[in-house]
Amino acid sequence: MTRVDGRQPDQLRKIKVTKNYVKSALGSCLIEFGGTRVLCTAVVDENVPMFLKNSGTGWVTAEYGMLPASCSSRVRRNASSGRTYEIQRLIGRSLRAVVDRAALGERTAHIDCDVIQADGGTRTASITGGYIALALALKALTKQKVIPALPLTDSVAAVSVGISGGALLLDLNYEEDVSAATDMNVVMTGRGGFVEIQATAEKKTFTKRQSDTLLGLAHQGIRELTRIQKKAVGF
Repeated sequence: MTRVDGRQPDQLRKIKVTKNYVKSALGSCLIEFGGTRVLCTAVVDENVPMFLKNSGTGWVTAEYGMLPASCSSRVRRNASSGRTYEIQRLIGRSLRAVVDRAALGERTAHIDCDVIQADGGTRTASITGGYIALALALKALTKQKVIPALPLTDSVAAVSVGISGGALLLDLNYEEDVSAATDMNVVMTGRGGFVEIQATAEKKTFTKRQSDTLLGLAHQGIRELTRIQKKAVGF
C-alpha cells in the first residue's frame, strides 16, 4: 500500500529538528513531523512545587498549546480543554520517566510545546521534541556546573501508529488519523522500555496480533527517532 503522501506503511514522515531555535531559552528546538511543526522550549528555575520543598528532589512539568492558525479553523488563543490537559500531563509523565530527579536537585524544568502547524501526531512530536529541548537545557546546566552530572537516565520519544484504510501504518498524518479504525500512541525510552501506550478502537475492534504488529511498528519508528534525537543533542 502506498499512502496519500507517498510513504510506505512502515515509514516515518520526514523528521526535521532545528535545535536552539529560541535563543532566550536554555534549550529549544523546532521539530517537524511532516506537516506537523511544534516549537519546544525548556526553562529551568530554582524552585519546586510545594509538595517537593526540602525533599532534595526536582520536578519536570509541561505545557502544551496550539497557536490560533495551527489548524484550518482558528483555535482560540490560550484555550484550555480536557484534551489540552491530557496531552500536557502525558508530556510531563514521559519526560519525568527519564530524569533522575534527585540528581536534578530542587529545580523545576518547564517544557513548553507550542503547535505552530498541526497535521496529526502533535502529542508525539511534542514528546520527541520536548526531550530534545530538555536534554539541551540540562546539558547546558551541567556544562555551567550548576548541576554536577547530567540527570538523564535515558532518552524518550513517541510516535503514532494505527489502522487506516485496512492497513497498519506508522506515524499517521491528519487525513489518516481522522479515518483510522484504530489509533495508538506509543511512548518509549531509547533502550526500548515502554512509558505509555494509548490505544483506542475508534471504529472497529482490533486483535492481539494487530496490536503486536502496531507495537512493532512503533518500536521501529522510535529507534529512528532516538537516532535523530541523539544527533540533535550531541550524545
